[in-house]
Amino acid sequence: QVQLVESGGGLVQAGGSLRLACLASGRTFRMYGLAWFRQAPGKEREFVTAINWSGGSTVYADSVKGRFTISRDNPKNTVYLQMNSLKPEDTAVYYCAVQRQPFRTIYSDPVEYDYWGQGTQVTVSS
Repeated sequence: QVQLVESGGGLVQAGGSLRLACLASGRTFRMYGLAWFRQAPGKEREFVTAINWSGGSTVYADSVKGRFTISRDNPKNTVYLQMNSLKPEDTAVYYCAVQRQPFRTIYSDPVEYDYWGQGTQVTVSS
């Protein structure tokens, strides 16, 4: 069974940084792309960033470009999200997700991802 467990969320002041981690199990981690999505209260879930199976390709939402960095450590089955220069509008529950098929190009569409973590809360105060 595939499991994704996020950690690292918390409360931070605007301009601060946080590093999220997502530990994956139940699937050959190195073969699959992973993504981070977020959902703020009263809003739809939105794409944040994704990294392909090899780590050689990444995609970012315009709202986080230059501030957030996704990376992966395949031997540790972990994907990270380094978030810098945080803004109050980054406040949301952050979810990691794994692609349905191995060795695919990464996409921002959530239908590409079939397993999701439980989420971790990130709150940025002004």
